[in-house]
Amino acid sequence: QVQLVESGGGSVQAGGSLRLSCAASGLTFRNFAMGWFRQAPGKSREFAAAISRSGEKTYYADSVKGRFTISRDNAKNTVYLQMNSLKPEDTAVYYCAARFMLIVTSVEEYNYWGQGTQVTVSS
Repeated sequence: QVQLVESGGGSVQAGGSLRLSCAASGLTFRNFAMGWFRQAPGKSREFAAAISRSGEKTYYADSVKGRFTISRDNAKNTVYLQMNSLKPEDTAVYYCAARFMLIVTSVEEYNYWGQGTQVTVSS
């Protein structure tokens, strides 16, 4: 069974940093592009960042560009999201997702999803 397990969420003050991790199992990790999405209360799930299978191509939402960095370690079957200069509007549940082969940014195109980890940024 495919599992994506996020960790590293928590509460932080505006301007602070967090590093999220997503450990994948049950799939050939290197064959999947990976993404991070987030969902704030009352909002739809939105794209934050994605990374290609080899880690050489990345996409970022305009809202996080320059502040967030996605990376992956294929030997560890893990993808990361380094979040710096956090803002209250970054508060959301953050989800890790996997998409076979192709890097994409649409929620609908991802094959597998984690349970999410809460990130709360206070002012």
